[in-house]
Amino acid sequence: MALLRILVDGYSLLHAWPDLARGKARHSATARDALILTLTRYGDAVDVPLTVFFDGGGAPKGTPAPDSNSVMEVIYSPKGKTADDLIERVACRIVQHGEALVVTNDHAERDTVIAFGCRATSCEEFILDVNAALREFSDSLERHNRRERNRYRSG
Repeated sequence: MALLRILVDGYSLLHAWPDLARGKARHSATARDALILTLTRYGDAVDVPLTVFFDGGGAPKGTPAPDSNSVMEVIYSPKGKTADDLIERVACRIVQHGEALVVTNDHAERDTVIAFGCRATSCEEFILDVNAALREFSDSLERHNRRERNRYRSG
């Protein structure tokens, strides 16, 4: 069964990915923006929509409204809720319509969503998948561009 959506615990993934926004605080806007950009590119490459959840009583002050689209959705948990709460709720509902993958390093969270019928993976495994998919996409794009340049030159 094809994945319907990937649900990502944003701060869990940021803490596991020190190469992303190197030198920036893991809770900074720069780190969040780098994660969102990378996950958007990944979603495009694998053709699976993603939802990334961030903890924190709504978006931090001054954070522009995220540009959610068919590939990437960004959600900040409201006051009194955690990203885990929202992930569990969405996972419970989405599994009725298809397969979902939850990305988190929280073992209890993974056990919970697996009990709902979702798949779960660690952040480290997901980072490897993201990097491989983006390399493959980049290689494929380069081959395509090379073919098009050659076709243009010979045409």
